[in-house]
Amino acid sequence: MKLTQAGSPRSPLRGVPQAYRYALDPTPAQERRLRSHVGAARYAWNWGLARMKARYAAEKKWYSAEDLHRLWNAEKKRNPELAWWSENSKCVYQEAFRNLDRALEDFSKSKKGLRKGRRLGFPRSKKKGRCRDSCRFSTGVMRCSGSTVTLPRLGTIRTHESTEALAGKIAEGKARILSATVSRTAQRWFVSFTVEVEREIPDHHRRPQTAVGIDLGIASLITAVDHRGRVIRFPGPKPLRAALGRLRRAARAHSRKKTGSANRRKSARRLARIHARIANLRLDAVHKATTWLAARYEAVVVEDLNVVGMLRNRRLARSRPVLRDRAAPARLQDRLARRTAAAGRAVLPQLQDVLWLRDSESQGWPSAPSAVRAAAWSSTGT
Repeated sequence: MKLTQAGSPRSPLRGVPQAYRYALDPTPAQERRLRSHVGAARYAWNWGLARMKARYAAEKKWYSAEDLHRLWNAEKKRNPELAWWSENSKCVYQEAFRNLDRALEDFSKSKKGLRKGRRLGFPRSKKKGRCRDSCRFSTGVMRCSGSTVTLPRLGTIRTHESTEALAGKIAEGKARILSATVSRTAQRWFVSFTVEVEREIPDHHRRPQTAVGIDLGIASLITAVDHRGRVIRFPGPKPLRAALGRLRRAARAHSRKKTGSANRRKSARRLARIHARIANLRLDAVHKATTWLAARYEAVVVEDLNVVGMLRNRRLARSRPVLRDRAAPARLQDRLARRTAAAGRAVLPQLQDVLWLRDSESQGWPSAPSAVRAAAWSSTGT
């Protein structure tokens, strides 16, 4: 990691990747087409995975995403049972093969110890109702205007909120859409645009020579100590603990419904909405905390919390609802890294980065290294 002191207050415009997510309001006919597209993506994944397994058993080799696409083009013309493929955009099949190729590559790297994080298993088949419904578009007409979005083969779909923030930047030539991902969560459909936005990246923070060390815990979402020694606490919500009663009642009611009945589907939707609300409350707290920290400090040192290991401890069984409410260290670090990197700042997530910060005082960054070092070491608990 390299940090520099810039001479000018601003750098030239740069293309920065950014995501814009909107909730869709489709008509019944449009929702059927949405379900058809995500089903086609799921079918393409399973079809490609079966071909991958067959080739590996015979030749000990994998197909690439391009190879799978060529095989698919030949198969869909030869097999009359695949006549339905033309009802959906070609992108959903191509992107499914690319996702499968990426999943196998990550599995291989994880198996060889070349990938950080937990060890990944071999990709599994996707089953309707047991996997996340999503598909991605990378080519074709993708635009937004007012309270509508336009997607390939799906046409114009209304949104629950205005898209003018993105549409205005596209009209001014300051942004371009790279891809669009459609997904379904708790019976609600969303579209997420991956956009390259021209933005002025500051060469240095508006509050230079400031630093903060943060610790993710159980009693509080974040406990932070800044370069002045000030202790800052973000209590954060505990949505799981608050919703446990509703979750229990909804789960019990769902278990009593007859399998395959309309009432069971209705109760499943109710249960999914409760889980979605819990996830949204957690994400909202993370967004607000990371935005506040990124706006006020130039360097941020993050201490992780091994929530997975704590959940495996049977002595903490009664605290598990609280632990799950705090089970967002990786998500918080990811959000914080994006916000700080987009503004020319640094996130120091590991102990070796803190040691680097201590050694960098000889290079003159920052000018008050003792205060920064105190904040950094306080965040690691060393």
